[in-house]
Amino acid sequence: MDLFEQTAQNNDNTPLAERMRPQKLNDVVGQQHLLGSGKLLRQLIESDQLSSIIFWGPPGTGKTTLGRVIANHTKSRFVFFSAVLGSIKEVREIVAEAKQQRAYHGRKTLLFVDEIHRFNKAQQDAFLPSVEKGELTLIGATTENPSFEVNSALLSRSRVFVLESLAAEDLKILLHRAISAQQGLNRPELQIDEAALDFFAEQSGGDARIALGALEVSAAAAQNNTVSHETALEALQKKALLYDKGGEEHYNVISAFIKSMRGSDPDGAIYWMARMLEAGEDPLFIVRRMVIFASEDIGNADPRALQIALAVQQAVHFVGLPEARINLAQGVTYLATAPKSNASYLGIDEALAEVRKSGALPVPKHIRNAPTKLLKQLDYGKGYKYAHNYQDGFAEQTHLPDQISQICFYRPTDRGYEKIITERMDRLRGGRIKGTQEKS
Repeated sequence: MDLFEQTAQNNDNTPLAERMRPQKLNDVVGQQHLLGSGKLLRQLIESDQLSSIIFWGPPGTGKTTLGRVIANHTKSRFVFFSAVLGSIKEVREIVAEAKQQRAYHGRKTLLFVDEIHRFNKAQQDAFLPSVEKGELTLIGATTENPSFEVNSALLSRSRVFVLESLAAEDLKILLHRAISAQQGLNRPELQIDEAALDFFAEQSGGDARIALGALEVSAAAAQNNTVSHETALEALQKKALLYDKGGEEHYNVISAFIKSMRGSDPDGAIYWMARMLEAGEDPLFIVRRMVIFASEDIGNADPRALQIALAVQQAVHFVGLPEARINLAQGVTYLATAPKSNASYLGIDEALAEVRKSGALPVPKHIRNAPTKLLKQLDYGKGYKYAHNYQDGFAEQTHLPDQISQICFYRPTDRGYEKIITERMDRLRGGRIKGTQEKS
């Protein structure tokens, strides 16, 4: 009997989240972009035509649940394997058994590998031969980006399906189902405030395990058979913050965060970031805004800002919360106190506007490539000045189409490192690039 055939729901010690795992495709909540009517994954499951796939998504979004559902729909022999608990020796045993099943019984093996990223890429090689020969259909589940964590050869033979964090409405469906289902709480006398359920759904970060776990804890601790909003607060051990990820306050807080950095206010920036973190915001959402800000509002006034922001992204990915809050704080305070310039941001927008206005203007002949004799005869590359052959590595020539050769898109400010850029370009180009540019 494999893992998914065990009757865990009959074990009173089994966590509520485990007891409530759906067994049928129609019982799965969320992931409608994959499982909705006519969607590819649904069709593959229903027709039992799955090839090797990777489920990538945050914790508690249903990766293992989908493995269970596939197990119940497939005609293949199903094997569950945890990369956390299992060894490469066990993988080889599974692969050997899969070969025998295929050779002697004509039966394909469907192997579900939970947290496949815990195996290094060399260990993942053990799956390859059987996957290529069709002896094994692999379903890998990972919370990490498979582009970085899954063997490229294995990845090229698999289809990646991205699972999304569950919406609050989805979590409420699961919570109501757990309250009423026989394998759930099954306590008709228990009264649960709707506000408590709303809190669980909104503050669980899209993670069904967290929401159901908090419900289970609060139900056990309920006084007078009542789960109040206060009980819910205690169960999740955090205060309710006004921060609806899909509503107005979400955009108000992120706006305050960005404008505090733009206004060179590290105190405001770090406060609004703390508000987002405490409310359960994805730290990668925060750092994405920081990376954009580093180029949009600082740019070449401090070229290190983009490097710092990307370093924070790497740290958040590598370290994770709660420790990554320190990396975030370092990055935010650096960006807030850096000199500011939006010259690069304005420059690209003006260049795009010009392209849309004037179309595909011809490349001047002197900067065209001339790899053939014919092109040289047509004066491609004629008159081109190789910058390194001139003083200061600069040769006076135009690189824009003739029709717009006098337009200036990038106008550096006199702040931070851009002041040095301005002085150098003024000296080299005789004042062609001058002045400062403020954000309108």
